[in-house]
Amino acid sequence: MRVTIADVAREAGVSKTTVSRVINTKGEVDRCTAARVRAVITRLGYVPSSGAVGLARGSSHTIGMLVPALSWPWMGEVLQGVVDTVEAAGYGLLLFTCNRGPESVEHFVTQVSARAFDGLLVVEPENTLDTIVGLHRKGLPVVLIDDRGSRPEGFPSVVTTNHEGGASAARHLLAGGRSRPLVITGPAHFGCVRDRLKGFREVLPTDLVMVGDFTELSGRIAVEKLLNSRVRFDSVFAHNDLSAAGALRALRAAGRKVPDDVAVVGFDNVPLARHTEPPLTTVRQPTQQMGETAARLLLGHLSGTSPGPGEPVVLPTEIVVRESAP
Repeated sequence: MRVTIADVAREAGVSKTTVSRVINTKGEVDRCTAARVRAVITRLGYVPSSGAVGLARGSSHTIGMLVPALSWPWMGEVLQGVVDTVEAAGYGLLLFTCNRGPESVEHFVTQVSARAFDGLLVVEPENTLDTIVGLHRKGLPVVLIDDRGSRPEGFPSVVTTNHEGGASAARHLLAGGRSRPLVITGPAHFGCVRDRLKGFREVLPTDLVMVGDFTELSGRIAVEKLLNSRVRFDSVFAHNDLSAAGALRALRAAGRKVPDDVAVVGFDNVPLARHTEPPLTTVRQPTQQMGETAARLLLGHLSGTSPGPGEPVVLPTEIVVRESAP
């Protein structure tokens, strides 16, 4: 159940007006009383709603964004979409990463309690979903981007067609005469990974599946292992462009020609895909559009013009054909 300002007032033994003054730093409040109220706010996990804060002291006109790390290959395009939309609406953006694990999450939660922003966009970092759900239930508006198949009930989200993206990669390889593909996945607990693999296998069944972690190294190792086992394969579908680049590197080192001997398809269409050797055929995620759409959803909620959560907003993928799999 959501914690209210009345709960804080009762627990601290003060009036709601006093709690409001502490929250909004308005009016004279005894230092000891203010400290007691803040301690209760922290202990109960009270998050003032954007509407209540707006009435009391005006909106911060700032959007928060929580992401795992800025090093993710497609994060820059998502951020660009968010920034373009947020700034056009006259809002600022406050960005949080989880590079330092629990310490980063703790710092992020203190900023929520301090009402540093009015709503939150999330590319879910590992082991933060419970925290995000708790903040949302206490009144913080949240929109998920690429919900990894773990979207909690009641959350607005923006996703892409991972299942169809996997299927389109398979159809492209099949049309090129490939019949023995290796699939290099991301972490198996990600919903997008399961969807991409399922979509691919429905079109082009394969038992050659190596679990990776979306890194260049994991793509390289997967191909090296298969080459060393002398198992025949004529194509690779990697679940992101970075691991596809690793696959290309391993094939080149082994003297295999791409695409003559082995065709390679990635996923994402990050800028790297245009500069691999050879340039990479890949499934394009509309990452910048995902950022724009999520920001519009959140801004619409804050202004009262957006409908309730409903179903996720789904944006389509598309195959981008280059030399690695013509």
